[in-house]
Amino acid sequence: MSEYKRPVSVLVVIHTPELLVLLLERAAHAGYWQSVTGSQEAGESLLETALRELAEETGIAAAADDLCDWQVSNRYEIFAEWRHRYAPGVLYNSEHVFSLQLPAVQPVTVARAEHLGYCWLPWREAAAKCFSWSNRDALLMLPERARQSPRR
Repeated sequence: MSEYKRPVSVLVVIHTPELLVLLLERAAHAGYWQSVTGSQEAGESLLETALRELAEETGIAAAADDLCDWQVSNRYEIFAEWRHRYAPGVLYNSEHVFSLQLPAVQPVTVARAEHLGYCWLPWREAAAKCFSWSNRDALLMLPERARQSPRR
């Protein structure tokens, strides 16, 4: 196994039918709020990565059919402070967007090494709170995406 992270990741937007969105506060950066994110591990499909990260970061165990693959990917420059996690010369990450609709707001169990806490917010407020442009943009697309696949 490589000592470096793969520059391929997932973003999993968790929401209710009323478009309340779960955000997690990063432990390494208090005040940085985001949806579930994480890097793909060797041998994993993107769906497997999304399911693993969802369980690790929130304690939510979902089935593959519960997730909606938006077929959206974002390419962004990796923050300089985090580049040491990647192989030398790797500057960009490819992020793939998924969502999970839960029937209602629920408590979650955050991974304390990664997150300080969580909150549920209406989608516009959640978008405004996100530090990441790709997370913000996904949340701004949420109403249309939720209409396209109301079950998920």
